[in-house]
Amino acid sequence: MATTLVPTLSARLSLTPKSTLAGLLDGAWWPRSRDLATELPPLVDALEERYGRTTRVMVNPARWPVVPHKVAVTGHTVHVGWFTEQDADKMILLSYAVGRCDLLVIPPGTEPAAAARLMTAAAVPGSVLAAGVLMSDEAATGRRARDARSDEDTWETDGGSTLPPPQHPIVGARMIPLPGNPWR
Repeated sequence: MATTLVPTLSARLSLTPKSTLAGLLDGAWWPRSRDLATELPPLVDALEERYGRTTRVMVNPARWPVVPHKVAVTGHTVHVGWFTEQDADKMILLSYAVGRCDLLVIPPGTEPAAAARLMTAAAVPGSVLAAGVLMSDEAATGRRARDARSDEDTWETDGGSTLPPPQHPIVGARMIPLPGNPWR
């Protein structure tokens, strides 16, 4: 029986440019699934040139249904640990050569436009925005964008006006006399 090797897809990754400005994040990673055993090898391979051999990875288990203790990557094994105190939207990778790499983890089902905004924001050199802040900001931006599209859809479908027609005054309403008005 012949085995067919399925080629692994490259990691969707955005890293901060090499700079002296250190920020809270070193970039962003947009995995295709929540399967760490499948997703980690392409990520570790993509980071090896810049960060050296990754030896350990730390995640928050809130975002990963299964956290394996070890994951086989090209030529070695990466040890995986989890910490519930760690930001759920961040992954920490450790290597002997460079030290630490902190990445924003963008949820797999994120819309491409939102993922692109997050990847750009996480790769800004010297940024002081944490992973959770970037995610909540994007959620708010996404809501505003959806609300704006909803308003535009209303405008397009109701003949061009989202405001109701002006109301006529009610006949027989009590009139309030003004000073100097002889009708008291």
